[in-house]
Amino acid sequence: MEYKGFLVSTDNYMNMQLANCEEYIDGQCTGALGEVLIRCNNVLYIRGAPEGEDMS
Repeated sequence: MEYKGFLVSTDNYMNMQLANCEEYIDGQCTGALGEVLIRCNNVLYIRGAPEGEDMS
């Protein structure tokens, strides 16, 4: 399971707020979630968008 969105904010515990978030399962988009909060203990890794990828 993977979530893609725009990072809005984090806190000292590494909780993350994402905007325009989409959920992906096995590489397939399962739908738009909008605004989400991901708790710190659910984060495995974070990466930026690949160079040149359109984020609009």
